[in-house]
Amino acid sequence: MLLHVLPTRRKSEHHMSTAIATPRLLEKYNTEVLSGLKESLGRENTLSLPRIMKVTVSMGVGSAIGDKKHMESAVDALSQITGQKPVITRARNSIAAFHLREGMPIGCKVTLRRQRMYEFLDRLIALAIPRVRDFRGVKSKAFDGHGNYSMGLVEQLVFPELNPDKFTRVQGMNISITTSTNSDDEARQLLQMLGMPFQRDEDENTSGAA
Repeated sequence: MLLHVLPTRRKSEHHMSTAIATPRLLEKYNTEVLSGLKESLGRENTLSLPRIMKVTVSMGVGSAIGDKKHMESAVDALSQITGQKPVITRARNSIAAFHLREGMPIGCKVTLRRQRMYEFLDRLIALAIPRVRDFRGVKSKAFDGHGNYSMGLVEQLVFPELNPDKFTRVQGMNISITTSTNSDDEARQLLQMLGMPFQRDEDENTSGAA
């Protein structure tokens, strides 16, 4: 009896087929930003240099109190924008004036790390932010005093992956970038070197992206 032996794939071929491409912004951080930070901050220890730890993207959907479909739409949009399934945020307290009861869904959010974090930031900086109407840059002073940066977008359709025929309701979002440094100045340098288009001082009072 003859046995037919299937050819086996070499380890190198298997590794190449399963390897995940390095996000463009992470590659930029490793090849350009780190050396720039070493020079500007005067530190040679790579581990001491600021880096991005996580990115949190959230949507407040207060209108879901009256229409559950608004929440479904927001979850769908946030999933497409970030590539990750959002978690539902719920009310912690009841507010009778707004017909809000404790535990009711009022928003959704995702926390991005590693590959997805850099992929999202790349699309945010290169594609979404420049599409904001009358864009003049993002605020350069929106740091929390501990090296973390927050910004808002009033319109989700600045992300080109969303179909405007499907997502017809205006929905904004908040984006929080957590870094490894406690210094706002170091975090600002990090984001600027990654391409974040900060406003000039004279434009700080007028913003297309909060």
